[in-house]
Amino acid sequence: MSDLAVRFAERPTHDGSRIGVAMLNSPKSLNALSLEMIGQLEARLDDWAADPAIVAIWLEGAGDRAFCAGGDVVALYRSLVEARESGADRPAAFAESQFAESYFAAEYRLDYRIHTFPKPILVWGDGIVMGGGLGLLAGGFQRLVTETTRIAMPEITIGLYPDIGASWFLGRMPSGVGAYLGLTGAQLNARDALDLGLADRFIPRGRREALLDGLAEADYGDRTRRELRAAVQDVLDHQEDRREMPHSQVWPHLDHLQALVGRVDAATAVRRILDDQTEDRWLEANRTRLEAGCPLSAHLVWCMLERHAHASLADAFRDELNLSVQCCRLGDFAEGVRALLVEKDKAPRWSHVDAASVPQADLEALLAPLWSEATHPLRDIDNGPFTG
Repeated sequence: MSDLAVRFAERPTHDGSRIGVAMLNSPKSLNALSLEMIGQLEARLDDWAADPAIVAIWLEGAGDRAFCAGGDVVALYRSLVEARESGADRPAAFAESQFAESYFAAEYRLDYRIHTFPKPILVWGDGIVMGGGLGLLAGGFQRLVTETTRIAMPEITIGLYPDIGASWFLGRMPSGVGAYLGLTGAQLNARDALDLGLADRFIPRGRREALLDGLAEADYGDRTRRELRAAVQDVLDHQEDRREMPHSQVWPHLDHLQALVGRVDAATAVRRILDDQTEDRWLEANRTRLEAGCPLSAHLVWCMLERHAHASLADAFRDELNLSVQCCRLGDFAEGVRALLVEKDKAPRWSHVDAASVPQADLEALLAPLWSEATHPLRDIDNGPFTG
């Protein structure tokens, strides 16, 4: 297998057009999204957008376990540790934020590019789709899930918060659901993803090749953007098969979830969830995850959903960049990654005992702006049409 971070190919179609194929190529890390991957994807998408022969894009992950298990947070952690150990000639906060700023800015720019891409992007969300992987999936024209799909935003376990545009799209789910998912890092299956608007089609894993063959056999011709999308839809209609669909986990509990988190503050919602005695394996796993999670992150979930209830996606990404860098500089992110993914002792020393102990001043410090409107690294991302 090629050692390139992303493997690219172009698949010819029946009418002489081509489909661009991009495969995240780090199966050992469950295709964790590295800065190198982001740069390669961004550059190739620019090329494909300008190439009139490219009619659609197919994005997937190598291996059979994950599309993408999240951002490369271990690389972020190492950059923070190295900066703190060697940044004697620069202010520590400045040194610590440089890689974080570069990484998150590139990631969010790529995510927004997918949301606004002028040609159909089909994202094969097979296996694990978490954090940064969901950022890639969320903006696709057709977000394809299978019987193995497992989607989650588990940032509360590492002292971050649901980013990659989740501040925007979690708030557009049924009332309270996005807040519950953000607090608990709950895992969703394909049925849940369809119910909550995170996916468009269920295609059994075994039909992947047939689907790609069908896309190659389609007649795209000299079509408008709308007609190109219609041609892709026609192929998908013939491959969709919901007989292997897993049962919903969210929908049967909808009223209960809304009662737990509705019309309260973050600390009260956390306490309600932890005090809930409902006997259900999915709910119990969610409670366990929240109990071990970062108290500061629980408040950030709440803050960001409130701040972006009526904002644009571009504004949400800009605000997320600010907060994500601040979490690296001032928050619990480094400690969370250390405990879960580096030393793996699963004993994080969070900066607060529980959600009720988090002072407003700590939240205000994390939300304090790092850039002016004119100097923000993502000030230009809403210059194209938004298709979400």
